Amino acid sequence: MQTNVAQAILDVIIFWLLTTPHEFAHAWVADRLGDDTPRLEGRVTLNPLAHVDWMGTVLVPLLSSLFGGVFFGWGKAVNTNPARLRGGYNGLVAVAVAGPASNVVFAGLLALIGSFWPAGTEMLFRAAYISLFLALFNMIPIPPLDGSKFLLAARIPVAAYIELSRFGFLLLMVLMYSTGIGRWMSEASYMGALQMFRLFHV
Repeated sequence: MQTNVAQAILDVIIFWLLTTPHEFAHAWVADRLGDDTPRLEGRVTLNPLAHVDWMGTVLVPLLSSLFGGVFFGWGKAVNTNPARLRGGYNGLVAVAVAGPASNVVFAGLLALIGSFWPAGTEMLFRAAYISLFLALFNMIPIPPLDGSKFLLAARIPVAAYIELSRFGFLLLMVLMYSTGIGRWMSEASYMGALQMFRLFHV
């Protein structure tokens, strides 16, 4: 049990660190597309404290890791105003995709670092795996996840999106624990991380 607690705490620390570039990418792209909302709220930063959601970044990942469930969580959402974004809802999709894309890039960076630091390979691999899982998880088209912004770009009624958002967390819980999608994302993330490390460890 002591080992499980230590691993769960390590997973939370890794996850927290990974949410930082994820949320920063959202904020940075929004700022570049003309929406200064994230900058005014102090989100265009790599300070981890600016992006933490204590429930989603710490408690939920800790419990899911500790009790052997599907590991998942989220960072503090970056607020954006589609009316200020160049491209409107299409710009919002660009902002949304920036987060998961940053996690894929970061996983590759971790694999590269591992080629120069063999002693840290196990920890770096774990971080790369979680980073890829975070990317896949956030592309699920359920509010408030990043993938849900494609629904707005597809011009579903905003009222319908807001109504769906009311049940978003519940839907995610059902999806992750009652279907095989969580297991599939975990396996895909593991294989993706494995291929990245093989690429740089030749």
